[in-house]
Amino acid sequence: MPKVVRIINRFNLGGPTYNVAYLSKFLAPKYQTVLLGGMKDDSEASSDYIINSLELKPQIIASMRRSINPINDWDAFREIVKVIKAEKPDIVHTHAAKSGALGRMAAFSCKVPVVAHTFHGNVFHSYFGKTKTSVFKSIERQLANRSTAIVAISKKQKEELVNVHKIAPEDKVKIIPLGFDLDRFNTDKEAKRESFRMHYALEADEIAIGIIGRLVPVKNHDLFLESLQYVAERTNKKIRGFIIGDGEKRLELMDKAANLGLIHPDDPKKHLVTFTSWIKEADWALAGLDILCMTSFNEGTPVSLIEAQAAGKPIVSTNVGGIEDITLIGQTSLLAELDDKEGFCKQLHKLVEDDQMRSNFGVSGWDFVKDKFHYSRLVRDMDNLYQSLLNKA
Repeated sequence: MPKVVRIINRFNLGGPTYNVAYLSKFLAPKYQTVLLGGMKDDSEASSDYIINSLELKPQIIASMRRSINPINDWDAFREIVKVIKAEKPDIVHTHAAKSGALGRMAAFSCKVPVVAHTFHGNVFHSYFGKTKTSVFKSIERQLANRSTAIVAISKKQKEELVNVHKIAPEDKVKIIPLGFDLDRFNTDKEAKRESFRMHYALEADEIAIGIIGRLVPVKNHDLFLESLQYVAERTNKKIRGFIIGDGEKRLELMDKAANLGLIHPDDPKKHLVTFTSWIKEADWALAGLDILCMTSFNEGTPVSLIEAQAAGKPIVSTNVGGIEDITLIGQTSLLAELDDKEGFCKQLHKLVEDDQMRSNFGVSGWDFVKDKFHYSRLVRDMDNLYQSLLNKA
């Protein structure tokens, strides 16, 4: 039985955690998996319930954290080396940037036969300045050169890795989209919707527009707030925005919402935007919403958009990362280019005004994602990749 050491930056709420959890659980018994992960930031929602529900017992590398710290990073590298030497895996598979660097260097030093890395997103734009980005690209090219395979989670991401940022040659990059358990988003939707809307005192004819994710600069929540103001000034329909998540920009975004007139100074019942913090039950939240937005500067494969389509919700998003590959433009989503603020606002306004379009987009969503993004397909694709790599090792 081949043994895999699977390493992730940290178990925060999002696609990478789901990815490693489903692979660790459902590649068994064909593969034995040792799962390692770092410490999540205090501002991030915990995904322990995902790991616990699948009865996984990961090893936590306490020194592997999101920020760059030479002392912590060196300690984390040594801890990973210890695990690899003890477990003697056939495959080390890393997920996302920090664990991708430390984990692969550890695997190379231990001469692991197969070393794979999945890019769930990248830090090649909208995160750092030009000099630091250039350094990260150089490091990633060196790591990719020594890796057995690179996994991209969308066609668009592969194009960026191969032709835009020139991280790895085309024949080394394999496309394996993420996979999830989506059935819960398509069951008991009416009961969940009624519960959510009652909890937040939403009227029957009020259109709920949501955005889900960390409140950090790269997610560009400013555009979401500006688009809500744009629509509110131009529609006769009742609308309410929901910012679902938390993070370092929360207070700044609340101030901006107040300055834009989206938060009423005296009467909370008249707020046009609600900050909910994290909601663990994403299926409950999506059932209550009518539109889901994504305003990011940079994305890999945003889980919330896949889940929104499974829940039958239309999408308005910036056209970044692999979003073109995970939605049907004009059928489940309306997209705007990253530098087109007015275009985004107009797309949201269009969807608010057109009840039939929202309904049609919702119907198309489930049919599109139910098989394409199911975890069984993810596991099957990864098994095929591992077998091909082991056969060549």
